Amino acid sequence: MTDRPWSDLSPSVYETGRLVSLAPWLTGHRARIAYLLESQRPDGGWGQSADGYGLVPTLSAAEALLNTLLADPAVASVADQASVLLTVRRALANLFAVLRPGAVLPIPDTPAIEIIVASLVSALNNALDRLPHSAVSGLDAWRGNGRLHLPSGVDDTVLTRMRSLLETGSELPTKLLHALEVAGSAADGALGVRPTLPQGTVGASPAATAAWLGTKQPADSGRAPVRYLESVADEYGGPVPCAVPLDVFERAQVIATFSRAGIPVKVSTTLRAGLTALLGPSGSPGGAGLPPDADTSSILLFALSQLGAEPDLECLWPYELSTHFCTWPGEDNPSPSANAHVLEILAAADHPPTITANQVRRYGEAGAKLTSWLLEQQRDDGSWQDRWHASPLYATQCCTLALARTGAPTAASAVGKAVSWVLATQRPDGSWGRWNSTAEETAYALQILLLTGSQELTDTVAHAAARGHRFLQKSAKTGHEALWHDKDLYAPQAIVEAAVLASTHLAETHPAVVRAAARL
Repeated sequence: MTDRPWSDLSPSVYETGRLVSLAPWLTGHRARIAYLLESQRPDGGWGQSADGYGLVPTLSAAEALLNTLLADPAVASVADQASVLLTVRRALANLFAVLRPGAVLPIPDTPAIEIIVASLVSALNNALDRLPHSAVSGLDAWRGNGRLHLPSGVDDTVLTRMRSLLETGSELPTKLLHALEVAGSAADGALGVRPTLPQGTVGASPAATAAWLGTKQPADSGRAPVRYLESVADEYGGPVPCAVPLDVFERAQVIATFSRAGIPVKVSTTLRAGLTALLGPSGSPGGAGLPPDADTSSILLFALSQLGAEPDLECLWPYELSTHFCTWPGEDNPSPSANAHVLEILAAADHPPTITANQVRRYGEAGAKLTSWLLEQQRDDGSWQDRWHASPLYATQCCTLALARTGAPTAASAVGKAVSWVLATQRPDGSWGRWNSTAEETAYALQILLLTGSQELTDTVAHAAARGHRFLQKSAKTGHEALWHDKDLYAPQAIVEAAVLASTHLAETHPAVVRAAARL
């Protein structure tokens, strides 16, 4: 991870499409177009087709390629023009079917989805209005075909307010900078936006940074935001992730994951000091350009505690509400996984001798409050669902591990119910998965089975864990499925690989699982 300062993340169709439209001057432009062409689904969409997750990447890719045709109908060669034209026609057919009047479409709880969809639908409608009858042969049929309609529950109210703030030079809330590209021309050089230095990122987002720079090639190639875009495009070979860097979140998650599984973790004194220094009065952001948040801060605090440090938990109090903790102030929906991570460090922390009686009492009260809130969030089937991940197995792993660590009697039955849900949802091949069998979700299931109870596993649990371990042995070691929520779904490869390694270690060192594996 220290060798890859821009993090190890899967590329994003959404973000890559935005760079095709916003930064055609940037290194890797043709590679980004090729990525969009190659990643289209047979039905004309992009990304995960289920449960509305494909809408954002499909809108972005379609708008990017349509505007590429409008800007340069030849697209450098006749072969390219034919490929782009066919891809756009398929995309428009998909979108006009999905975004027709009266159509019901699920809208997943991904960051900024309302303003992203409103912005891209408007941009695509404008592009369709500009289609000349002769310049782009084969797309004439889409002229006068009507409008793409916004899904139910989505409007442009927040988008309009955001653009108005930018046009008057006002500052935006930090969390909105991550999706600055939705503001269109109002983002270009906006006075209320300041890139995070020295990295040069706006909102830890290539698209947001490109939107602030504008669509014309910058005259000063040495500016920090330009260097940021060039570095990220070079690191990922053209296509780019949604959030980069995400190095703080990535390092904290990997250290915490190994530590929970009992894998010895040794880091340099310099790295540990650097991670400690990232904790300010409001904790730490996931990466440069993002706002501090309770989730990253609590995971980082837990990771440092496992490395032998005695981190100060006072930075968590700005996120405390009457019933739970917010990920950041003003969030729309609370996160069970973020609250579970806060509970985990409250339960795990060794209080230094300097701590006061009032602080000890406050930690205890906060822990009891979080325990109660998490129990209320558990679904009837025993699982939890979260806004930062598509799979309930991630949220359930976070919640059960934290609740089990508290040792609270009220938590035991909830953990048992979650274990029963895990056992009931195992696939015939030994895996788990919301849409497909995945190594990541199987790893979370194994951690729920092996880290939440005593060493004396029942035969049923040991057998299920052994089957899950066998799946992990057979599954691919790289290229994990995108399941994490950002502007579209992504896979934090290092974090997922750490989860798989940790679960493999747990299964291979637990005597009951080893015995069960021998009987398979």
